Amino acid sequence: MPFPVILHAFLIGFVSGLRSMMGPAAVSWAAHLGWIDLSGTALAFLGYTATPYVLSLLAVGELIVDKLPATPSRKAPPGFAGRIVLGAFSGYALTMGLGQSGVVGAVLGGLGAVAGTLGGYEARTRLVRSVGAPLGIALLEDAVAVILGFFVTHHNRPF
Repeated sequence: MPFPVILHAFLIGFVSGLRSMMGPAAVSWAAHLGWIDLSGTALAFLGYTATPYVLSLLAVGELIVDKLPATPSRKAPPGFAGRIVLGAFSGYALTMGLGQSGVVGAVLGGLGAVAGTLGGYEARTRLVRSVGAPLGIALLEDAVAVILGFFVTHHNRPF
């Protein structure tokens, strides 16, 4: 598998580690807009007209819930496991859409989700401690997830 595709799979998993629904939403938009080709696969539904809107709505809901004080830590087992699963799913779909091995993409997406979950937690925690402004730091993390999701999926030739 070409290195850029490997990196894309890892990075889309990383996006799901930051915001769990952002990876699937980004991949769905890529399929819907024809940036990746999932037609003829079991994941073709990601490119259907309604799917990216539904996944985007879920992603926006997550962006809002993330700011609530009662939201559990992303490192808590149910949430952490969900991020890994969604990262693996996103990596699988992205690599399949780029004509590469979905299994390798799933493994790399899952690993990226672990890195995004733990790295995002550490970065956010340290920045809030040093700078303050927890809402501002959370919004910065949201922006990183959205921009990275777009960057990773924006065309059908990696980098």
